[in-house]
Amino acid sequence: MLQELKIENLALIERLEIAFGPGLAVFTGETGAGKSIVLAAVHLLSGGKAPPTWIRTGASQATVEALFDDVAANQALAELLASQDLEAGGVVVVRRVIGEGGRSRFYVNGHLVPARLAGEVLAELVSLAGQHEQQRLLDPGRHLDLLDTAADLGPTRRAFAADFDRWRALAAEVTQLRQALGQRDQRRDFLAFQIAEIEAARLTPDEEERLLARRQVLKSADTLTRLGREAHELLREGVWDQLSSVRQRLEQMAQLDPATASILAEVAAAFYTLGDQAGRLEAYLETVQADPAELEATSSRLDLLARLKRKYGASVAAILDLHQALTQELAALESVDDRLGQLGAEEARLAAALRAAAAGLSAARHAAAERIARAVQAELQALGLGQACFAVRFRDQPETAAALTRDGWDRPELLFSANPGEPAKPLAAIASGGELSRLLLAIKSILAQKDQVGCVIFDEVDAGIGGQAADAVARKIRDLARHHQVLCITHLPQIASCADTHFLVDKQVRDGRTHTRVLQLDRPARVGELARMLDGTSGRPETVAFAEALLTASQKGA
Repeated sequence: MLQELKIENLALIERLEIAFGPGLAVFTGETGAGKSIVLAAVHLLSGGKAPPTWIRTGASQATVEALFDDVAANQALAELLASQDLEAGGVVVVRRVIGEGGRSRFYVNGHLVPARLAGEVLAELVSLAGQHEQQRLLDPGRHLDLLDTAADLGPTRRAFAADFDRWRALAAEVTQLRQALGQRDQRRDFLAFQIAEIEAARLTPDEEERLLARRQVLKSADTLTRLGREAHELLREGVWDQLSSVRQRLEQMAQLDPATASILAEVAAAFYTLGDQAGRLEAYLETVQADPAELEATSSRLDLLARLKRKYGASVAAILDLHQALTQELAALESVDDRLGQLGAEEARLAAALRAAAAGLSAARHAAAERIARAVQAELQALGLGQACFAVRFRDQPETAAALTRDGWDRPELLFSANPGEPAKPLAAIASGGELSRLLLAIKSILAQKDQVGCVIFDEVDAGIGGQAADAVARKIRDLARHHQVLCITHLPQIASCADTHFLVDKQVRDGRTHTRVLQLDRPARVGELARMLDGTSGRPETVAFAEALLTASQKGA
């Protein structure tokens, strides 16, 4: 049940808080006063579009927040909240903040959530029935959803859709394998050639780096030899001899003053180290020599690696990774027959199971369509359309696997005729505004008995009706409010008089700014508002008396 609605800086509303109770609450007021603000606010919470122009002039953002309680009995809602870690002990708070530029943030129980999730939560809490819903009723593409909801086929349909998705994924894999099988010989030869070419090269991961370094040495052999000999000569004939003289003098000093012994030790160590390095340099020079044959072989090997990199990868490591992948693909090609056989059999099994499930779903829908048609017929009779005819027609569809969709085979369409002797036809072809309003009310009444939604909102469901039809609609809305919370935006005094709570929506000017406000009316004020709705003025005694009688009769009827 919707317990409280808060709105800030939305359109002409600066700040508004409305508390709701059980039963029927109506909103009345002059045209243009903003009676549909409740429907608009709930629509925004469910993810509806919010143009930046809806933010009140001078404000940086608009906020809509709704508090729902007594939601513990809604199992689908409980599962949805639990899956998102949003439980709050039987209470749900949904909030939307609309910022500049139309950007919005949605919150459920204080947690930031995507707009889609907020919409799913609202769908489990509120059922909307307004002009938009009437237009949806004219769309045959929506009729299957109505039928399945009224027939409690939602879980069956979702399970079927999940199986259908698995089957389509498997069928796609089978198709890919069959295409691969048709190209297998060509692909296998191509893979074998690539694998053989890579393997013939006998690559090692660090080979390119070693070859590049070796080629640099071979190309620079003469320079290395010259520089090495010069360095060796400087060590042996220059630094070595001078360091030897330094060492001799330090030895004499150490005999005279032991404090210089540490200096002697360091110089002696350097003397021996230089000797070792001179020996290493001499040994290195023996290995360095120009070798045109080796240089050519090294360059040829690097050219081969460059060609392989152009064909198979940016580096030797990438080529080796590709080799592994090609080898695995070739092995998979060799086993494609077995894999295709297994998947083909599984696809056929799933297709047969889906056809059986679709047939069962179709049978359940056809049976439910007859029951629902009778139920709607009864509701229409109670709504003053006793001579109307309502039916559900199914289009002919081939019952093949190729014709399956995620919803099965069925394409139902709602048919209607308000006049005796006239055949039922598609809604869009014949239903008037008033007839469509009552038909929507009839369907919503049936759906309300099936779902767990606690709150139903009607936005001018009385459009296009009056007289006895208005009385019938009022009685039906009052009956629905016995087991649901119902909010109704109305122009009809017959409906307004049935309310448990009556709100008046009007506009006033304060400090040069227009404000929309919502007032809860007591009984005297209700009588005055009903009188205004009856003849446009609340001052005529006979109108006031009739309004008083209407309110008294409606309350007794409740």
